[in-house]
Amino acid sequence: MADSNDFVSVDMEKIYLGGEEHIIRTGRGPVSVIVYGDQEKPALLTYPDLALNHVSCFQGLFFCPEAASLMLHNFCIYHISPPGHELGAAAICPEDPVPSVDDLADQIIEVLNFFGLGAVMCMGVTAGAYILTLFATKYRERVLGLILVSPLCKAPSWTEWLLNKVLSNLLYFYGMCGLAKECLLQRYFSKEVRGSAGVPESDIVQACRRLLEERQSINVLRFLQAINRRPDITEGLKRLRCRTLIFVGDSSPFHSEALHMTSKLDRRFSALVEVQACGSMVTEEQPHAMLIPMEFFFMGYGLYRPCYISDSPRSPLSPSCISPELLSPESMGLKLKPIKTRVSLDV
Repeated sequence: MADSNDFVSVDMEKIYLGGEEHIIRTGRGPVSVIVYGDQEKPALLTYPDLALNHVSCFQGLFFCPEAASLMLHNFCIYHISPPGHELGAAAICPEDPVPSVDDLADQIIEVLNFFGLGAVMCMGVTAGAYILTLFATKYRERVLGLILVSPLCKAPSWTEWLLNKVLSNLLYFYGMCGLAKECLLQRYFSKEVRGSAGVPESDIVQACRRLLEERQSINVLRFLQAINRRPDITEGLKRLRCRTLIFVGDSSPFHSEALHMTSKLDRRFSALVEVQACGSMVTEEQPHAMLIPMEFFFMGYGLYRPCYISDSPRSPLSPSCISPELLSPESMGLKLKPIKTRVSLDV
């Protein structure tokens, strides 16, 4: 538990879908953490993208039986939500100061201290991946490894900055309106699942659209403002001590960001997996594409699935689809190289 002098306290707890929710008051504002599993196990932290929470960002991955058996067997999961993004969150007072990305990263260290956690594994998507990477650069000794999905590390480009300003104005003046939801869905998903005039939206896009309707627009706006003011942390990547596994869909608007980030990481301890015909949110759109790379990544830490499950026919990946370079056990227990791994949808 946290030291009595820390600005951390539990405001309330409740049971949600088998997980226990803690609203933790930190020196930088309250944060929701939902805990799943045995707290005696190593910790895996998740942090979602803009306007999402653990249900809308990681449900697809954790509902994949093979991935769930791998992660829940080895880890206790701590789902951190950006301020005001948790399920049932009330609107944050407009007078409250907007937290910076540094504030959000510093919240995480207070969460770790509250739960008495040492070094942790981290998994984040896009904006969440940026926050966790920033956290890793600031508190290197507290991060065992990073699993980053369509990550950011540079300051916003002029194009991204302008798109974010348009979305900010929509949220401010019209709330979570139809156009705002379309902007967010284009951020998350490939056009293949978003549908078209003659093709309906996929179930995952429809489910995400419904979940976005529950978000408080002012809360989303505050996180967006923080992300749109983020600094470039490329230089800090060179000082990372942890292993890093990066996933990105080749249809993601942040594809070039992921390639840039991979090029700046230590090649001995990082790998890039590109997923064909997929948007930014690989965790929802093609979660099976993450299974085998994660399994071999965890082997470098001596972590395994409890028993072998035969390749799922739903999975677009099989061991033969992964380059042997990615699977060769070397300096990491498993050395992951920054290679391009294409996933065939025809498998």
